[in-house]
Amino acid sequence: MVRLSSSVFLLAALWCSATISHAGPTLHCEMTYAGATQTLHVTPVDDPYPAPSVDVGGRFRFKAVMVGRGAQPDYIKTYAYLETRTQPVLVQQASYYPPFTPSPKGQRLTGKQFVYAGPVERELQYECVLQGVKP
Repeated sequence: MVRLSSSVFLLAALWCSATISHAGPTLHCEMTYAGATQTLHVTPVDDPYPAPSVDVGGRFRFKAVMVGRGAQPDYIKTYAYLETRTQPVLVQQASYYPPFTPSPKGQRLTGKQFVYAGPVERELQYECVLQGVKP
């Protein structure tokens, strides 16, 4: 019985280490509007166009894309849109290119961003952290 338990434990440990070593980069973005915060998790894609934007408080939309496979994405882009009666209007776009430097807690990719838009200058705040990159 002890031998079986240690074998199962060893198998589980090997599976976890294999899973962790093959984990790719992930982008975590926190968006705040009107005191409410939500998080978006982005993984690499080959085509950025189908990636959806997310609603932020009914006033803004936010989209982040990480393009490229492997340990270093080819590029990362963030988009902030103002919701209008007819369609979302792009109010900020930012591009980030490698090399992305790994750190234990993840690379603070964007820093804290403040986007103001609309007739009464509504404020969207966001910050993105990149994790899982390799040099």
